[in-house]
Amino acid sequence: MLSITNLEVVYHSVVLVLKGISLNVPEGSIVALLGPNGAGKTTALRAISGLLSIHDGQITKGDITLNGSSLVSTGPASIVAQGVGQAMEGRRIFADLSVEENLLAGAYGRSSQAIREDMAKFYERFTILGERRHQAAGYLSGGEQQMLAIARALMSKPKLLLLDEPSLGLAPRVVADVADLIRAIRDDGVSILLVEQNAALALELSDYGYVLENGKIVTDGPAAQLAADEDIREFYMGMGTESAVNYRNIKRYRRRKRWLS
Repeated sequence: MLSITNLEVVYHSVVLVLKGISLNVPEGSIVALLGPNGAGKTTALRAISGLLSIHDGQITKGDITLNGSSLVSTGPASIVAQGVGQAMEGRRIFADLSVEENLLAGAYGRSSQAIREDMAKFYERFTILGERRHQAAGYLSGGEQQMLAIARALMSKPKLLLLDEPSLGLAPRVVADVADLIRAIRDDGVSILLVEQNAALALELSDYGYVLENGKIVTDGPAAQLAADEDIREFYMGMGTESAVNYRNIKRYRRRKRWLS
């Protein structure tokens, strides 16, 4: 469904953040994009959703295609219309608007009848949102706000959903609820590209994974294979956001240590 080929992204015409990455998200799958802070994960999502220009970023090389159609040089509204939705890091809900108004914002441009039908479905799936539909979204708990952010993204009827750190700052019990929701979304036929600092959670949910470091893909493979990898288990499973482990240097160090022994 989604194909990224040799993608390079520069900020402020100077800072090269993505250095020729390539990845694929097959239809009906969940693909994880892992890596430490600053690796370029959010930049990759911005490139897909057309939001780079807001941050003075631009694609300088490569291509992004959705079902064979290039998204490069396409505006965000057109990208949403083609079937890409995004729930951003930090939730980014409209705190002063009601829950229902947030959902309506996500459905902008769709017919009223279709919106009403989907709202009814979401209130059935997200019962807490239905109960608080007229309440200001800023008064929801962190977990409820995350549910709202994901529901708002789904109101555009995406074929591909971009999720940026959906478990960030949530209690373990709430993380489990979000994980169940992500599985349900995939079961509904929506493909997902998941950026998640919690590598154990991401690989548990995903079919395939890529590890991004310093703007480059350093390894990729089936999620179960990555989860069993000794280095990834040691340096990514449960790695905190403050960590800045250089994956490639660790690999070189281990190879050298084995050679010396």
